[in-house]
Amino acid sequence: MDLGQGLREVDIKKYIKVEKVPGGQLEDSKVLKGVMFNKDVVAPGKMKRKIVNPRVILLDCPVEYKKGENQTNAELVREEDWEVLLKMEEEYIENMCAQILKLKPDLVITEKGLSDLACHYLSKAGVSAIRRLRKTDNNRIAKACGATVVNRPDELQESDVGTGAGLFEVKKIGDEFFAFIVDCKDPKACTVLLRGASKDLLNEVERNLQVFNGLTFKFLFLCTCVFFFLIYLSHLMF
Repeated sequence: MDLGQGLREVDIKKYIKVEKVPGGQLEDSKVLKGVMFNKDVVAPGKMKRKIVNPRVILLDCPVEYKKGENQTNAELVREEDWEVLLKMEEEYIENMCAQILKLKPDLVITEKGLSDLACHYLSKAGVSAIRRLRKTDNNRIAKACGATVVNRPDELQESDVGTGAGLFEVKKIGDEFFAFIVDCKDPKACTVLLRGASKDLLNEVERNLQVFNGLTFKFLFLCTCVFFFLIYLSHLMF
């Protein structure tokens, strides 16, 4: 959050995340100018795992046919009625994807599900997609690349598209895939990537890091108080 006069407030609990990945050396640890999360694209063989300067769209709604909240009954009198239902579902998903694609994104991320048919339309348009992302990670991505999390595809606007990321890339570290949205222009969220021989070692490093962060912010707060106290004394003296 920009407070003006060159001051900026960062919520370290929400927007600075520590990712612990066993393997490698402690020297491999670093602070990413962006975010990373434990996900891969929906269709690795059809969707790109590396995109430079991606246009990012963030959703917190499913990109699939809306299911009934409780039990839904449908009475089919003729054989053709089943085809009509399937056609309605296809048109619904196609319309949702069209609303997304009109903004020409390179990467679509949703907190909910994404159907195989939607995956087909997006991959056919050259768009990579990630589904079932945690809300906290989605909010961090929004802060990092300047995107806005949108509730419905038909509400999407050009201003909602994140264009601040320099690189989207999926890497395999150990046995798992991690997605990176990094090299952001003006990120308001970041990730501390910790590497080490074991989880126990990484847990200890994270604990020390949290203690250091707490002491650092207390020290800065104390310095600020002393600074304003000195200004107050100067006014009294002169």
